[in-house]
Amino acid sequence: MADIEYSEDGSRHRHARGTRLLGFLSYGIAAACLLPMLAVVLAALTGGTDTVTHLAGTVLPRYLGTTVLLVALVAVGTFCLGVGAAWLVTMTRFPGVRLLEVALVLPLAFPAYVLAYAYTFILDHPGIVQTTLRQVTGWGPRDYWFPEIRSTEGAAIMLILVLYPYVYLLARAAFLQQSAAAFLAARALGSSPWRAFYRVSLPMARPAIAGGVLLAVMETIADFGTVSYFGVQTFATGIYTSWFSMGDRAAAAQLALCLLGFALLLAVSERMQRGKSKFYQTGQRQTARPATQLKGGKALFAFLLCAVPVFFGFLLPVLVLVEMGLESEQDLLSRRYLGFIRNSLTLAGAAAILTVAAATCIGFYKRVKPGRQSASAAYLARLGYAVPGGVIAVGLMVPFAAFDNALDAWMRATFDISTGLLVTGTIWLLVAAYMVRFLAAALSAYEGGQSMVHSNMDAAARSLGQSPLGTLRRVHLPLLTPSLLTALLIVFVDVMKELPATLIMRPFNFDTLAVQAYRLASDERLEGAAVPSLVIVAVGLLPVILICRQVGRR
Repeated sequence: MADIEYSEDGSRHRHARGTRLLGFLSYGIAAACLLPMLAVVLAALTGGTDTVTHLAGTVLPRYLGTTVLLVALVAVGTFCLGVGAAWLVTMTRFPGVRLLEVALVLPLAFPAYVLAYAYTFILDHPGIVQTTLRQVTGWGPRDYWFPEIRSTEGAAIMLILVLYPYVYLLARAAFLQQSAAAFLAARALGSSPWRAFYRVSLPMARPAIAGGVLLAVMETIADFGTVSYFGVQTFATGIYTSWFSMGDRAAAAQLALCLLGFALLLAVSERMQRGKSKFYQTGQRQTARPATQLKGGKALFAFLLCAVPVFFGFLLPVLVLVEMGLESEQDLLSRRYLGFIRNSLTLAGAAAILTVAAATCIGFYKRVKPGRQSASAAYLARLGYAVPGGVIAVGLMVPFAAFDNALDAWMRATFDISTGLLVTGTIWLLVAAYMVRFLAAALSAYEGGQSMVHSNMDAAARSLGQSPLGTLRRVHLPLLTPSLLTALLIVFVDVMKELPATLIMRPFNFDTLAVQAYRLASDERLEGAAVPSLVIVAVGLLPVILICRQVGRR
């Protein structure tokens, strides 16, 4: 009996010790995610206001107006494309629907700035479209009007084409999970298919659709490559202008604080609005509504509506980039480009492993010890997704640069030794910025898999004397392998595409494919920029293929 009591005491002690360790790591990760935002707030409050006062009287209203307009256009565009395509491929049948329901995810592989390079090559004044138009008509450069691709509207179209899959995937999943009972009841009461969709199916899918639109809006706010290349003045470009052109860190931090507040306001407003309405399924999942067979003009219209975003968001840009790459003088197998690829893979691999490990720690601690503290740690870990990569980079550079300078000064005064920059300008600080930026994505993937692990498994493992870490290692990780691999892949590709943080924080002479593409495009060497862009897109296809397989399985 004494042995049993001793064993129970030892098990209880190991459980408490493991829980404390998980809590310590979770709070440390949450603090690391909060650090760049606190640094930005502190720099904004302690800095002078001369530059911001000048900006407020000159370009700040333009920054605000352009950002709001861009967000509104992307929100409306992604909603219409994503929801419309999801409803058609889920609730109707027409020729090619099986192929299109998978192909509609493909534009997700493209970074918006790569799409911008491709369409600038096609639609700009020396591009093939306007050149052909002048040759056919004999017009001169000033004899006709042509839409300007380098504009706010052009940037919005680029972002809509690559971000609508967020809304499409979530809306499609919501429509598939809906029972047919409510929809059929509305039809039986005399509602047309469109009215039944608008009054019944759409409100029931609203939380998922709002989540997809919010993701697209957050990506729009964080975008720098597209708006910078198109010369669109938003808060993101204003932050970089204040930081690099004016050399005013306080002004950059104050603008970043405004952008952060705007992003958090959108997230909080959406959640509050969603909380006012609740919808419950009254039918069974198995009572799926029979799909409507479309014929003739309706089938053609549905096919075109679903095929157009796939063509303009994936097929055409790929063909253009391949043609541009073949005409360029860039050698992908050269020593220089192999270095770019190696650097990109190194950063993406290290960031993916660290981010998924952090997400596992936070997600499992929230399960082991549910409550306000663990929920707060998970909430803080998600905040980084609402912050542009450049803001996170600035928020990490300011405190660590101060630390490096203070340490160097102390070592010089005490031992006459210069330590230089130990943290600032290193790969690991850049990897930490990636972790803060993409931890929310990894945490969502982990929690999605963890929700499928029954709590009885945790109780059984604890009754057998397993500590929390033992339960995680022997029970959860084997069951969550698919979710963890998905999270690794998502973070890996996101890091490959990330541009602002890499531009600011990369070590000297440590360029990546994204930096090389941006540099060549900035020099108007679009053919050269196509080569690294194609590699980024090819890597981005990996998680998209995984998603497509899941979509194909329905």
